[in-house]
Amino acid sequence: MRKDTGVDGDAQRVSQLCWMFFLKIMDDQDEALEFTRDAYTSPIPQDLQWRTWAADPEGITGDELLTFVNDELFPGLKKLKGASPRARVIRDVFEDAYNYMKSGQLLRQIINKINEVDFNNLTERQHFGDIYEQLLNDLQNAGNAGEYYTPRAVTAFMVQQVDPHPGEILMDPACGTGGFLTCAMRHMRDRYIKRPEQEDAMQAAFRAVEKKPLPHMLCVTNMLLHGVEEPHFVRHDNTLARPLASWTKDERVDIVLTNPPFGGKEEDGIEGNFPTFRTRETADLFLALIIRLLKPGGRAAVVLPDGSLFGEGIKTRLKEHLMEECNLHTIVRLPNSVFKPYASIGTNLLFFEKGQPTQDIWYWEHRVPEGQKAYSMTKPIRLEHLADCAAWWGGAARQGRVEGPQAWKVTAAEIKARGYNLDIKNPHTVADDHGDPETLLADLDAAEAQVATLRDQLKAILNEALAR
Repeated sequence: MRKDTGVDGDAQRVSQLCWMFFLKIMDDQDEALEFTRDAYTSPIPQDLQWRTWAADPEGITGDELLTFVNDELFPGLKKLKGASPRARVIRDVFEDAYNYMKSGQLLRQIINKINEVDFNNLTERQHFGDIYEQLLNDLQNAGNAGEYYTPRAVTAFMVQQVDPHPGEILMDPACGTGGFLTCAMRHMRDRYIKRPEQEDAMQAAFRAVEKKPLPHMLCVTNMLLHGVEEPHFVRHDNTLARPLASWTKDERVDIVLTNPPFGGKEEDGIEGNFPTFRTRETADLFLALIIRLLKPGGRAAVVLPDGSLFGEGIKTRLKEHLMEECNLHTIVRLPNSVFKPYASIGTNLLFFEKGQPTQDIWYWEHRVPEGQKAYSMTKPIRLEHLADCAAWWGGAARQGRVEGPQAWKVTAAEIKARGYNLDIKNPHTVADDHGDPETLLADLDAAEAQVATLRDQLKAILNEALAR
């Protein structure tokens, strides 16, 4: 694909691969469904099915293949007829998909490689799922695409502590590539799902929305890889484009798990949907929405940056609203390096439950493992790194928590007295003594003078050498 002049950068390469993976997985699923279900018919017309135009390694190639893909396949799938969930999923995925490749010969080579994977073979699908997971991880290097990926250790920990059960309505209003959904599936399949009807109940209770086309396509493909035949619950939309007051009781959910985009601004006019919290900052708007979306007794785990904890103005009103409407029982403070390389800011995991006001907030400070200065691409955060927090948690009832070197408790009254500033440092940490400021400034001046002297000496040596 790197040889093709039409594809520019990793994000386009991943997007290109993704629509082909999607069609191959759909076709393999269709073949299985045709075998297991009477009268099942694929929503894709026969001439556009993968098996018709792509499966034969000696099939159409070159300009003929390019013309078919650009003039028949994409227009046909964008305007696909049918009201079935599978037809809707295909239309949504191809609504903003493009074929970037300009060489039909290279396109054929890639198609032939993809044909080597049998997605109906469980072992092959699992191996490919691991590769796909790594592909999503590698998107961290694809410019802004990194915003779609939350480290899997973080998603797994949040799911583990929230502990979703089959049938509970679970929503991610900014789902990216679907990390929280796949972690929740894994969690429930490992612990609770024993019968097919429980699997159906789990899938029927998922809700997810993604605004941008590439992560939406990646998410839908991720769902197919995880055995979801009709991932129509993944909508391509902007959750914030709807007035906050229009979300009715019938639409409320049991669980919200999300890492809303932060540091971004919504387009003009979106703040009008949130009259009480008029702001265009994405993370703030999502927090207001999450509070609204939860049922009484509903629970949430949300990733938020440090700025949301100490920010003033609208942020203060929002935090007051959160603590009045919900029991914000735990904040896990993560080091700056967890989201590297595409974000080097402090982040926090907020855990709260709707229905009771906050009385106390427990804080847990997560530390990088001993012998390691920071997390990195080669040494990322792993779920076992958070095992000490899980052990301290106290189960579903959060009983038996005690203060310690990494844990401390703050009352709601203290938070209110601080102007709802939630950015509370660990009181058990002894601040580093960097010395007297006057002495430090004098040392800095002396060091700079020494550097200037050495620079002048180096210049003299170079001038003397050049003059010979």
